[in-house]
Amino acid sequence: MQSFYVYIIKCADGSYYTGHTDNIEARFEQHVLSKTKSYTSSRKPLKLVFCEGFPERSQAQEAERQIKGWSRKKKDALIKRDFVLLKKLAKKKFKK
Repeated sequence: MQSFYVYIIKCADGSYYTGHTDNIEARFEQHVLSKTKSYTSSRKPLKLVFCEGFPERSQAQEAERQIKGWSRKKKDALIKRDFVLLKKLAKKKFKK
């Protein structure tokens, strides 16, 4: 059973907002209706572009933390569920 979710919202300015919740429908509605003052409040309209469920809150929180640190290209690959590209982008590039 998936009780917790990590999600990505695409804002009107093209930026992404990543968060986690235990009720994706209610949380997205809060963003849309500006029930909470957040990054998305002044960047409407909004579109939910990614949502993934987890059995435990700590897993959703960890996924949120990880995704927030990713590049735009990695987030785009995740949203498209292009796991081949995501894996390629995840490889560290070391300077020689």
